Amino acid sequence: MGNITIKNLTFAYPGQDPLFDHCQLSIDGSWKLGLLGRNGRGKTTLMKILLGQREFQGQVQSNLPFTYFPQPLSDPTDLAWEALSNANPQLEQWQVERELRLMAVDPALLWQPFATLSGGEQTKLLLAALFAIPGYFPLLDEPTNHLDRRGRRQVAAYLQAKRQGFIITSHDQAFLDQVIDHTLVIERHQLVLERGNYSTYFAQKNRRDQAAINQNEHLRADIKRLQSAKQQRLQWAQHAEREKQNNAHADKGFIGAKAAKMMKKSLTMAQRLERTVDAKEGLLQEVEEIAPLTINQLPSTHPTLLSLDRVGLSIGGRRLFDQLSFKVNTNDCVLLTGDNGSGKSSLVKAVMGQFDGQTTGTIKIAHGATISLVRQQSNDQHGSLTTFAQRHQLQVGQLLNMLRKLGMERASFTTPIEQMSMGQQKKVELARSLLTPAQLYIWDEPLNYLDTYNQDQLVQLIKHERPTMLVIEHDQHFIDEVATKRVTI
Repeated sequence: MGNITIKNLTFAYPGQDPLFDHCQLSIDGSWKLGLLGRNGRGKTTLMKILLGQREFQGQVQSNLPFTYFPQPLSDPTDLAWEALSNANPQLEQWQVERELRLMAVDPALLWQPFATLSGGEQTKLLLAALFAIPGYFPLLDEPTNHLDRRGRRQVAAYLQAKRQGFIITSHDQAFLDQVIDHTLVIERHQLVLERGNYSTYFAQKNRRDQAAINQNEHLRADIKRLQSAKQQRLQWAQHAEREKQNNAHADKGFIGAKAAKMMKKSLTMAQRLERTVDAKEGLLQEVEEIAPLTINQLPSTHPTLLSLDRVGLSIGGRRLFDQLSFKVNTNDCVLLTGDNGSGKSSLVKAVMGQFDGQTTGTIKIAHGATISLVRQQSNDQHGSLTTFAQRHQLQVGQLLNMLRKLGMERASFTTPIEQMSMGQQKKVELARSLLTPAQLYIWDEPLNYLDTYNQDQLVQLIKHERPTMLVIEHDQHFIDEVATKRVTI
């Protein structure tokens, strides 16, 4: 397998600060490389550059033929095999079936309409098609989105067993620890390449950050002392000038020369101290600061906000589940889990009164209770952030402030929502939910496309504020941290 060499890579979107500025990088094609970084830092952009889909300055040298996940399909309503083979004419059916079996997935999925499959089933098929043709170097952009826990274990074992290299982005820390052997992290002003998995990188980053914080504390103490000394010197100079002006009956020549000498000496010292302060400030290291989130939760007098009694859902003649009963009480964080296609998102639609199939049993929402929703798919928003805020009756300033807390750069605030990255779009969806006054929060896979910093922010918010929630999520770390109850379909 070949290598990827990047020389003096510089790239910026029009009107925005550079994502990459004269970056140098060498990647071995045998590595299983995790591409990490905050949303909007350029992970997908870097993949697009490798694919030759973005104009840039510098050089990218590689003899690797790249292929990208997720591949676009021309007609998802076709049978899965037909949709995949139309997108990849060189694909052979036996090749895809071989990969599906290696992934412990039933090849019978190939003969169902692709669009009718769950998001996790679609992901597995697309991955199987991607790896079916030998000789290509895969770029995998968030393949864990929409995968349930079983699906993540399947895909992790599948990628772990592969004897070829690839580059992968994912928000699932445990998944990355199983799969990758190198990390490439897009930090604010640099690319950091290290050997090891996510936990290895994160431990090293914490050590670097703590060392930088300690150094910054010493530097700030020095800067404060130097600024105080500079201010004292300036006060001495002012005092000398006043002494010269106020001594009308003294020897003006002697006092004037003395004052001038003192003033000059004090000003010279103040200027020297100013240069030292500038030098010290230049040594301050930038550390990623994560702001705590807030939530606009309304109080409730109801002990139970949502209850389900023997609920069953069916659609298109297929029974999704039956006899499901549970309650969401005040301050509960109920995690709803289950395999892809089991009906979790359909249940959310049923609670919201938006399910197109048949419902049995009883779904009861407390009288007058208000609900704030985070949808699994949020890529239908469009227009400016100002228009979005007006459409959802939010204050623009509060929306922008929440997005800044979530790590979105100010330069992105003028970008139309439909042109934002998937992670940025998810942050807009999440910010809307956090700002909307509500008593019950229903979040369907809120971690999709969000970086690990945002995950930690949400964990800390939920543990501190204890909002009443019904959450669908597959990330085991998140579930273990926030769940007060678990319901499995």
